[in-house]
Amino acid sequence: MEQVPDPLAPAVLGPVRLRNRVIKAATFEGLSHDGLVTTDLVDFHRRYAAGGVGMTTVAYLAVSPEGRTSGHQVHWRDEAMPGLRALTEAVHAEGAAVSAQIGHAGPVADPKGTGLPAIGPGWAFPNQGAGITRPASSADLERIVAAHADAARRAVEVGFDAVEIHLGHSYLASAFLSPKVNHRKDGYGGSLANRAKVARGIMRAVRDEVGDRVAIIAKLNMTDGVRGGITLEESIRTACWLEQDGTLDALEMTAGSSLLNPMFLFRGDAPVREFAAVMPQPIRTGVRLMGKRFIREYPYHDLYLLEMSRKVRAEVSLPMILLGGVVDAAGMETAMREGFAFVAMARALLREPDLVNRISRERSTPSLCIHCNQCMPTNFTGTHCPVVSDHTSRSTTWGTAAGYA
Repeated sequence: MEQVPDPLAPAVLGPVRLRNRVIKAATFEGLSHDGLVTTDLVDFHRRYAAGGVGMTTVAYLAVSPEGRTSGHQVHWRDEAMPGLRALTEAVHAEGAAVSAQIGHAGPVADPKGTGLPAIGPGWAFPNQGAGITRPASSADLERIVAAHADAARRAVEVGFDAVEIHLGHSYLASAFLSPKVNHRKDGYGGSLANRAKVARGIMRAVRDEVGDRVAIIAKLNMTDGVRGGITLEESIRTACWLEQDGTLDALEMTAGSSLLNPMFLFRGDAPVREFAAVMPQPIRTGVRLMGKRFIREYPYHDLYLLEMSRKVRAEVSLPMILLGGVVDAAGMETAMREGFAFVAMARALLREPDLVNRISRERSTPSLCIHCNQCMPTNFTGTHCPVVSDHTSRSTTWGTAAGYA
């Protein structure tokens, strides 16, 4: 009988050795400025590294200027490299590894913030950022695929241990995968094989560029959470193709759509009032009046993505990372028994950055996260748990920190 791994013992992910199997999942931090790293962004990830995770994930590092969901988001270019180097060094100094989540937001991008048009499979009026999304041309897609490879190369240069390619949540690659969003009649639309070309092309370009110098992870949607979106069966086929392509070291399954149904990923309370409070007018009024139709509520329970994820686990042999409601040692151990190699934690760590250290000392330690999701709107001002912290009491150091430029 195969021995079940201890989630808090050292493990290997591709070419990287981690001190345990717990990964801080990507949660957009809202702590960059003018596309550059700040001291607050460095400190954000330093806290989780000091708190015991095996690896923390920096979210979200756009591969091109128009691929950002915020005008202040970091995108890969020469000016950003010193700050990113400082970030990886700070995490390594605490004994953890660090992953760069890279991708292109596609129709989820914010054209008002970036000053550039959003692009996706087709026209959208308006897009997520209340602007127009135009159809991506073949030249656009070739450029964006190449930009992923360049971003991965840069990640290696500044000391990241892994790259996580964003293929979920209706970002560009995910939007092409989804029949709900992708209505194209050319070679990128119609059949799943056509719709998967962007995702597979991105992963191929990244692997060809960096080889085995870092671990390569894909974050892939199992479902968009809406009728007519990508199905679990189609997602499994895509996962199998990615495995056959040999472009991955690990696979993290996710769900929901930032464009169509964001709460399908998060579960728990829907903080409509809090979202409205941080929005500019007239979007604020629209969220107050219509927010419940878009920001739906789904009941929370621990390991809420396990049932779907185990169906993917049964069809691929790749190491898999279980995301969704992992909050304590019992959940970690269940994931290991189910055949998952790693677990990803997000909101529980926002509430308690040192939770992994405390679980290591006492396996029965519970999470204090109440799944109110009030942390979600804070990504506009600096992601944190408002239940336990007063964000207004601490300063945000905009611009580059000392020595970053």
